[in-house]
Amino acid sequence: MMRRLAVCTLLAGSLVLVSIVVLVPQTLSARHGSPLDDRLARTLEQLGFTGRIESTLSTRLGRPLDRRLADVGRLLWFDTVSGLNDDNSCAGCHSPTNGFGDTQSIAIGIENNGVVGPDRTGPRNMRRAPMVVNSAFFPRLMWNSRFSALSGDPFDNGAGFLFPAPERMTLSDHPQLLVAQAFIPPTERTEVAGFGFEGDNDAIRAEVARRLDAVSGYRRLFGAIYPSVRSGAQIDFTMFARAIAEFEFSLTFANAPIDRFARGDNGALTSSEQRGGLLFFGKAGCVSCHSVSGTSSEMFTDFRTHSIGVPQLVPELTNNQFDGTAANEDFGRQEITGDVRDRYAFRTPSLRNVAVEAAYMHDGAFTSLRAAIRHHLDVRASLVWYDPSAQRLPGDLVGRIGPVAPLLDALDPLVSGRIELTGAELDDLVAFVARGLLDPRAAPQRLRTLVPRTLPSGRQPLTFEFGR
Repeated sequence: MMRRLAVCTLLAGSLVLVSIVVLVPQTLSARHGSPLDDRLARTLEQLGFTGRIESTLSTRLGRPLDRRLADVGRLLWFDTVSGLNDDNSCAGCHSPTNGFGDTQSIAIGIENNGVVGPDRTGPRNMRRAPMVVNSAFFPRLMWNSRFSALSGDPFDNGAGFLFPAPERMTLSDHPQLLVAQAFIPPTERTEVAGFGFEGDNDAIRAEVARRLDAVSGYRRLFGAIYPSVRSGAQIDFTMFARAIAEFEFSLTFANAPIDRFARGDNGALTSSEQRGGLLFFGKAGCVSCHSVSGTSSEMFTDFRTHSIGVPQLVPELTNNQFDGTAANEDFGRQEITGDVRDRYAFRTPSLRNVAVEAAYMHDGAFTSLRAAIRHHLDVRASLVWYDPSAQRLPGDLVGRIGPVAPLLDALDPLVSGRIELTGAELDDLVAFVARGLLDPRAAPQRLRTLVPRTLPSGRQPLTFEFGR
């Protein structure tokens, strides 16, 4: 807020009273809100939550967003030209219909029917594709945190970026974790690459770059940004990765009602949402994992992995290999660390904009936000009594589920107890998470404008089911 301050200063040896206008943070005492306003504002102040994380993006990047490169990345996001199976793109699993997250409880990659939405069909992968919005601030990516910035800062490659074999640390010379991560999806066989192409990951990337370079429209677009291409050099995969990452940077939507409230707008949250916020940061204990302090970058996640007893859905048709002797389990973080203590542990997701997601948890076992929140309040009962047929799941996911007893044995102490909330309190908590953390720019009616009508490759975009 703007405030006029009287400042004493020395001019020519004399003490002079000078009135100046400066920008200062609005303090709690200056809010003049209701007792409910004051309680929530005090809580946020104690947690160090500023509501200003989005404004730090350019500073942390060390430059402004490159809008031209981001728009090239947008076109690539929707174009199957980079998928060697010729039937999927980034948008097939990270869809604008759902905040650039999955339309499915468990993702469908290659051999799909060309539809992105509830009617998508095809063999399933192993997990739900995570939401991309705001991922610029994530130091760990994917449900098992298999891509990570070892410095704890995705904008700092000083300690390197760690990936599973065969890449390991070889992508560490890239400036940001999202740029390095963009090297991986085109090589994933069940996601976009398919099984027909012979060659390793580097060969797949070379083929993707060759495909792009053969498209005159992409040569023109990349040539407008890279002088080397303009001078006749080929498009290389690094250019592709930087364009994809730049588009992801542009999907930073962190100006939700909670942010506006933290910046001093008492009217940003309803009374129900404020009461829900106090429960979130207090009695309900959500903030224990969905952190907003320090290295969380106000993303409502601690970026750590936890075992929280999520029922294990097993699709009827999959092109992935599930874990366990009966091939009906997902060992989560253990796949990366090899440590049995990490079995069933998955990364805490950011709760920003979760209201636009189609399903919740790593395998989409819950298809309503209310059901997902209720699970956290009494994990043991939720897991024991879970009935997939009671969820709005696709028919191929309502059959058998993985074993329950090992999940109960592995529960993180943070969720091993029971939290009692009244019905009214649960309503308030759901309202806070659903509406208080939703940036309107992440809504499908806004994101649908990002779907290209035509693509440089001449291919047709996939069919997106909006409004359902």
